[in-house]
Amino acid sequence: MLSAFTAQSIVEIKQRDKSKIESILAYGDRLLVGLNTGSLRVYRVNEPIDENQAQHGSATEDQRPSSSSTSNAVDLMREEEKFSKHKLEQLAIVKEASLLVSLSNGLISIHDLQTYQLQETLIKTKGATAFAVTSNIVKDPSTGVPSIVSRLAVAVKRRVILWSWHDSELHPDTSEFTLVTSVKTLTWATGIKVIAGLTSSYVLLNIATSDVTDIVGPGSIGGTPGQDGGRFGGVGVSTISYMGLGGVAPKPLATHLGDGEMLLAKDINTLFIDTEGRPLGRRQIPWAVAPEAIGYSYPYLLALQATRGTLEVRNPETLTLLQTISLPNASQLHVSQPNISLAHAGKGFLVLSERCIWRMGALDYDSQINALVDRGRLDEAISLLGMLEDALLKDKEGRLREIKMLKAQTLFDFRRYRESLDLFTEVSAPPQRVIQLFPPIIAGPVSSRSKATDNATDAEQPANAAEYDFEASKGADPDKEAGTNKKPFTDTGSVRQSSDLSQKDPDGAEAQHQDNSPMLEGKDLKAATAELRPFLVSARTRLQRYLNPDGSLKDAQSRANTATSHVQEAQELLLADVPESAEDRRQQLLSTAQLVDTTLFRAYMFASPSLAGPLFRLDNFCDPDVVKEKLLETERYNDLVDFLHGKGLHEQALELLERLGKSEKGEKNPQLAGPHRTVAYLKTLPPEMIDIILRFVEWPLSEDPELGMEVFLADSERAETLPRQRVLDFLEKRDKALAVRYLTHITQELNDTTPSFHQRLAEYYIQGLRQQNVIIKSKPEWEKDALEFLRTSRYYKPYKALQMLPADDSTLYEARAIVLNKMGQHRQALDIYVFKMKDPGKAEEYCNQLQLAEITSATSPKRGQRSSATDLEEKTTSIYHTLLSLYLSPAPPHKPQWSPALDILAKHGARMPALSTLDLIPEVLPIRDLESYFRGRIRSANTIVNESRMIAALRSSLAFSEEAKLRLGDGLPRGNGGRNRHVLITEDRVCGVCYKRFGGSAIKVLPE
Repeated sequence: MLSAFTAQSIVEIKQRDKSKIESILAYGDRLLVGLNTGSLRVYRVNEPIDENQAQHGSATEDQRPSSSSTSNAVDLMREEEKFSKHKLEQLAIVKEASLLVSLSNGLISIHDLQTYQLQETLIKTKGATAFAVTSNIVKDPSTGVPSIVSRLAVAVKRRVILWSWHDSELHPDTSEFTLVTSVKTLTWATGIKVIAGLTSSYVLLNIATSDVTDIVGPGSIGGTPGQDGGRFGGVGVSTISYMGLGGVAPKPLATHLGDGEMLLAKDINTLFIDTEGRPLGRRQIPWAVAPEAIGYSYPYLLALQATRGTLEVRNPETLTLLQTISLPNASQLHVSQPNISLAHAGKGFLVLSERCIWRMGALDYDSQINALVDRGRLDEAISLLGMLEDALLKDKEGRLREIKMLKAQTLFDFRRYRESLDLFTEVSAPPQRVIQLFPPIIAGPVSSRSKATDNATDAEQPANAAEYDFEASKGADPDKEAGTNKKPFTDTGSVRQSSDLSQKDPDGAEAQHQDNSPMLEGKDLKAATAELRPFLVSARTRLQRYLNPDGSLKDAQSRANTATSHVQEAQELLLADVPESAEDRRQQLLSTAQLVDTTLFRAYMFASPSLAGPLFRLDNFCDPDVVKEKLLETERYNDLVDFLHGKGLHEQALELLERLGKSEKGEKNPQLAGPHRTVAYLKTLPPEMIDIILRFVEWPLSEDPELGMEVFLADSERAETLPRQRVLDFLEKRDKALAVRYLTHITQELNDTTPSFHQRLAEYYIQGLRQQNVIIKSKPEWEKDALEFLRTSRYYKPYKALQMLPADDSTLYEARAIVLNKMGQHRQALDIYVFKMKDPGKAEEYCNQLQLAEITSATSPKRGQRSSATDLEEKTTSIYHTLLSLYLSPAPPHKPQWSPALDILAKHGARMPALSTLDLIPEVLPIRDLESYFRGRIRSANTIVNESRMIAALRSSLAFSEEAKLRLGDGLPRGNGGRNRHVLITEDRVCGVCYKRFGGSAIKVLPE
């Protein structure tokens, strides 16, 4: 059992002295002892001589307290023999007023704390049975000034009388409560609330509001109001003798616990309440015998069993019996209150019998935690750590985390996998420590289990492991440990009995732990693996706080943390200490991340293989060799391709796809058959991997050129940003038809203006027109695309294209004319249309396009002038004039062509210079044939005149409107008044700016 306290006898009454100890009071280094003779002895308490002995000593049920150092433990300073005429039943102090309060012969007496002289006897307290004192700091509601208020509550039969001191001055007024039955005990709950223990119930008295609240509890604690009036209302089970009614009714007990809780005890019944008197709903303490006294020494609950002569030490949260100390004939328990002495706070308390006083020394809390862990009481250690303050322990958070991990390991060993992994997740356990608990099929080489060890140790496990009892979770009967001889299961029976858990040696701890580990296989392994997956996902999330997807270490400052906190947080993920070097820390975290992701992959493949695919689509650190081997073994090729793509192992992935696409295995899996999957993969690669793309696109181009070209022609950013020159060179070596498709795509769809690409495409088109290469389209379609490109592209070199177009090839006449157009040689281009192709329509269309381009690019006219098409043609030679000259004055051996010439004159005569045009017309041509030409010229001139007249009329109307607006105004409210605007000036009119009268001064009217 735990050794939380050790008993030391500090005061013993000698055999020849017939006095008996009735009461004690400890404050500071003083100990006041009240005797049955009425004498008061004052002792000075010294510090223990041998602290190491007290700290490392062990107290058990059979241990007897030591009395060898009583001479040095206390020094008798003074004895007041005539302090009282009767026995001193109870002592207390009002420290702020320097007063000593005593109960003797049913009266309360007030003494000076320094001289011990009697100052006053409170006559109103005649017949008193108990009292209680409290001191609190209270702020004045009107001024807000704090003051110390001490209160004295005295139980006188059925009444409770209260006195108060304000800053050491006794308040003249008293208050009084009258209850239904006699008051046995008083305990202050707060500064204004006191709990009164009656014959068979408890009540809560509020001295501020004078309210009385009944506390309802089980058994002898008390029932509903009105049950206290019976003669035997306070009789409990321990007061009924075998032969009839006998003995004395047990005294109602009460004590403070931590965090505003209180414990009420009557007979063997208990009730946990808050300071408002409300039950907390906790189970009762299973006492076999009613305690004589109860108390609270931080953080333990104390109960004195006078009939057994023992002191029980319990955990107030779990109610587990932790220690039993033998104290013969002990009858009272004295724990100093916080407002009297700082000696409580877990530092010790006093127990007394009629002739002896023991001082209970507390061991340091770290030793207590170690003792609980060594004995396998992990739940108790966790509970104790939760109650203790951080300052009282060395690395409280670290110890609590380590003990919870030990408990989680034990839960795991007893096949309570969900509870175990939830606890591991709660404390953010290092992943390696958890993964080691699994066999190699899940944990791989880091597993601490082997089948040989499992088989050897499986027989050592309890047969009823499913009924294994944990104190904190199951609520076992803690009293069985002291009341029976049967040894119960502890809450960590399978945990090693380590001699020193304060040493941080996880590797050694784990190696020793696996000796008692059950074998994991079959359903147990599947159940454990299912619970492991959420833990690993949580660990992945934590690792992402420190590692980037590329494995580099994240900056601590960018995470709004200091470098120190960064190291401390990273420590939770590692078994070993975090190195100071950032690179070493990165390597350890990266190794842990690889272990976590690889184990998660194994867990998925073992229990739910379909979940492995989504893992590969996220950034991960899985071991490629392990993943590749497992996926190939299970023929999950799609998942393997996704994994290799995510890890950047593109060559391996593409080799696998090519092998599967060409093999029979690919036929079994339609998604992998043929080059489709390879093309889809290549389309996802960045332009930087152009070498890999060109290497593995060859076989899709061979199998299906249309599909293979999607790698270069896809409507995606990756395809559009590929190095185009390298792609073109690659395609030209394989197939020029593919190169033409690619050039067409980048020049026409992507609008690439690189001259070399346009020049090469022009050459391919010209070669196709000359039938010097394979044409990928039909002849008419190819000719149409070629002529369109030559006509619209502005980035190839026309003179080079012209060199490839023979002048005597009739199939290239139109292409040659287009190229001559690009070079500005329009007469030669028209010569081809007129004399070689003999197509007046295309010649006219050619002129129309040029004329439209010239009009569009003409300079804007100056203000006040209007530039018409006729004016422009009079100044420059028109392209129609050139065409007309070819028709009417052709070079030999060609003859004039009258019909197309007259058609040009009729349609476009107005656009040609009149003089030069008439000079071209031969004299033999009849005038009637020129009727359309002259009619067109006249209409054009009339149009210009009419247009000028209309503009002049519109301008005249606009001028008239503006003049009227200036003279008459616009006629709108608050608008422009024109010249008719007037301002009336009177003798009383003042300036709106300086507020002076105008008089005969000159005035200026502002627009507003």
